[in-house]
Amino acid sequence: MMADKILADNSLYLAYPPENHQTTSERIFFIGSSSPSGQLSINGQIIHRSKMGYFAPSFPLKIGNNEFILREGDQMLKRTVTRLSSSPSLPDTLGFAPNSLSPNQTIRRRVGESICFEAIALPEAQVSVLLEREIIPLVSNQSIELPPNSAVLTHQNTTQSSTTKKYQGCHQFTQSGNLGIPIFQLTYQNQTTHQSGAGTIEILSENQLKAIEIIAEVGVTRTGPGSDYSRLTPLPKGTQAMVTGQEGDWLRLDYGAWIQQKETQELRQNILPKSIIRGISSEIKADRTAVIFPLQIPVPVTLSQESQKLTLTLHNTIAQTDTIYLSDDPLIERLDWQQITPDKIQYTFHFKKPQQWGYDVKYEGTNLILSLRHPPQIKTHSLKGITLLIDPGHGGDELGSKGPTGYPEKAVNLAVSQLLAQELRQRGATIYLTRESDENVSLNERIDRINQQQPNLALSIHYNALPDGGDAMNTAGIGAFWYHPQAHSLAQFLHQYLVKHLDRPSYGVYWHNLALTRPHTTPSILLELGFMINPQEFEWIINTEEQKKLAKVLADGIEQWLKEQS
Repeated sequence: MMADKILADNSLYLAYPPENHQTTSERIFFIGSSSPSGQLSINGQIIHRSKMGYFAPSFPLKIGNNEFILREGDQMLKRTVTRLSSSPSLPDTLGFAPNSLSPNQTIRRRVGESICFEAIALPEAQVSVLLEREIIPLVSNQSIELPPNSAVLTHQNTTQSSTTKKYQGCHQFTQSGNLGIPIFQLTYQNQTTHQSGAGTIEILSENQLKAIEIIAEVGVTRTGPGSDYSRLTPLPKGTQAMVTGQEGDWLRLDYGAWIQQKETQELRQNILPKSIIRGISSEIKADRTAVIFPLQIPVPVTLSQESQKLTLTLHNTIAQTDTIYLSDDPLIERLDWQQITPDKIQYTFHFKKPQQWGYDVKYEGTNLILSLRHPPQIKTHSLKGITLLIDPGHGGDELGSKGPTGYPEKAVNLAVSQLLAQELRQRGATIYLTRESDENVSLNERIDRINQQQPNLALSIHYNALPDGGDAMNTAGIGAFWYHPQAHSLAQFLHQYLVKHLDRPSYGVYWHNLALTRPHTTPSILLELGFMINPQEFEWIINTEEQKKLAKVLADGIEQWLKEQS
């Protein structure tokens, strides 16, 4: 199969873009291989290739279909790439842009809250919303287009003005009730049209608010009503809170976070879940300290890490605390607390050393248990007693990125992970692999392995690609990704160590909300060890001797970082 081919043969092969590719990017790169001795052209332009015949040029795209012809000798390939507009298209006749009316689903808000409406229409139109007996005018504003999060990876994350005009307006409703479906009205050149919104708008009084309980093992909370919004501290199973708003199947909880309705169940009593808290104590376990917060009700929590401290916030909680007991602890130097608002308490743990090694939080009944992991015992001449989990990215049906020959990332991820595991085992470490063959392993299964095995460190091994619009020919190097502050030092150190000792280019160190960087029970990072789509770097990636050298240097870096933490 072409997807398993490591080295190029003399045939012209295009790994990317696929047939009939569609994109909103202004340009596209072509990743492939051909005979090193021949002459390759794309649309008549002679293409530079690496020593082994790999290529990765970029071409600009116009809106609509873009035809490309690749020629090398008597071989020819054709590709059609369609560039789609990133801005909503206005209708040719009187009306609103498709899917531009907002709100676009049923929403519930409290009395006195602002509800905002939005539509896209022709410039110079008059737009308003009819709702119940209210007429809400919408004012034209210049639309600003935000780049996708992935634009950070191609250094193109700047805003730009859109050619479309948004009409926006907000209104506060002072009485509760179901206001029905909003009707959007547009008048242009003495013609008027109406269009119904999607979903109803309901205004809730205080006695209509509902209480819920988290039924998922981990309740995923976000800054807004949708999976595009940023994650907040997940809520332990059993947490209770009031619902103060709703948008579609997303619920807004009383402390501000949003959660999907399916992760909750409604409680019979609609009483604001509030608690007092008194004495706090800790227990020393085999490899961790358990801190017990006795509460009347499982309240929402927020955790944040900083250098040498961790802060736990209890929402909807009032302190009656006079006594705290912390045992003689190998980890914690001091615990401070303060009631920062009438219903919010912060507990700040100060640690004896800056490096944190993982935490977990759960409810046992109404007792909140915060587990803080102790530092591992690191020996001078061995990694005996140290456990690491290595995650070879992708596998099975998930190919990952592909190199110029079609060789899949999943294969080199596994090869390098196995070499790294061998190096670390020879130094005495206990190693777990999330996969040891070409098999499907879901992201959730990989995360579960980390949380079940509780290693001292977790590393996910990958090789990189770029989104459309990136410069595949000129982007190369080693990158490292972290999410929790406890993993930052490890990511930074290994990135710099590999760049220096392998004499490789640097792609950089990134904070990134990735599934394999999110586990908080141990420092977890993801390494991108090179770019599959870069012709020169691909030659280094598939070199088996260089893979062995990489595994040894990476093992050296892990060992040195661990010993610096002792």
